[in-house]
Amino acid sequence: MITIVGYQEATNENGEPFNMLKLQGEVEMVQSEETGRHYATARKTMIASTFDDAMCEKLIGKEMPGAIEKVPCDPYEYEIPETGEKIILEHSWQYNPEPVSVSTEEHVFEGDRQQKVAF
Repeated sequence: MITIVGYQEATNENGEPFNMLKLQGEVEMVQSEETGRHYATARKTMIASTFDDAMCEKLIGKEMPGAIEKVPCDPYEYEIPETGEKIILEHSWQYNPEPVSVSTEEHVFEGDRQQKVAF
C-alpha cells in the first residue's frame, strides 16, 4: 500500500503549471552500511496528476494499492538535503500499481520427490 502524503506544483515544458502527488510507501527497517544500526524509513516518489489544488488536498491521507520500487536509470548527481553532500545515483523510485508479489513457498527436492514448504 502507498499513501498520498502531499502535493507540489510543477511546470511542464510549455510553462504550464500542474500538480505532482507525493507518494510514500510503508515503513521499512533498513540497516546503515556505515554504522550497522537499523533505522525506520519509507520509500517516496512523486507522480504527475491532472488535479487542481482542492482535489490534491482532499487526496492527502488516501491509501492506494501498489508499491514504490527501485528502478535502474542513467547515472545522475543528487545532493543530500541534510548534509549538502553530492553523490551519484543510478536508480530512481517509481510507483507501481501492480507490484510483483514475492512467493512465500519454497520447493524442496528430495530424491525423486518434490514438496512445497510454506514460510
